[in-house]
Amino acid sequence: MKTVSMQQILDRLKKFDAELQAARERISHLEEQIETDPLLNVLNRRGFERELCRALAYMRRYRTSAGLIFIDLDNFKAINDRHGHLAGDAILKAIAAALNAHTRASDVVGRFGGDEFVMLLWNATEAQVRAKAQAHEAMIASLQVPFADLVLQAGATAGVAMLGADDQASSVVERADADMYSQKIAKTRGIRSLRRRPRATAERLRA
Repeated sequence: MKTVSMQQILDRLKKFDAELQAARERISHLEEQIETDPLLNVLNRRGFERELCRALAYMRRYRTSAGLIFIDLDNFKAINDRHGHLAGDAILKAIAAALNAHTRASDVVGRFGGDEFVMLLWNATEAQVRAKAQAHEAMIASLQVPFADLVLQAGATAGVAMLGADDQASSVVERADADMYSQKIAKTRGIRSLRRRPRATAERLRA
């Protein structure tokens, strides 16, 4: 019977440990791919919902505050219909990059649907979250996106919901989405002057 030295055992354990670490890194990389939007390099819906569930659990334990911003682009379908989906992709990429650039490292940006973005803001009051939502609306409206021989623009409408201790992830998103929808209705009725610029932009794109 062959005798195995202590050094050989240690060498094998080191090899197994290295292989285990490599496997963990591969799994982590695959999880990132599953939860990341491949076009925009932000979290997709699955990844954002995971982060939102973590945030709710953290809030319940430490009694911190956090808010959710739900952003829906205005007239995005018209841009896709007139200029094609590559034009729409260019706008989505520009908006995702702008949101990331104007977000704190502790906050989270995700793409929730086709032209819907979500943001999770930590340690912020409702007034601060709403101010941030309006600032993002204005920022998106001001973006000029080069595409072929065109310069494209798109407006946005943002809704807000604060996270509560009794919330589920779905209920927070539903409240923010409902708030966004009410803002969009008010916008079409001309109640908020901020809404006028995106409508003018849409008319220019149709011309």
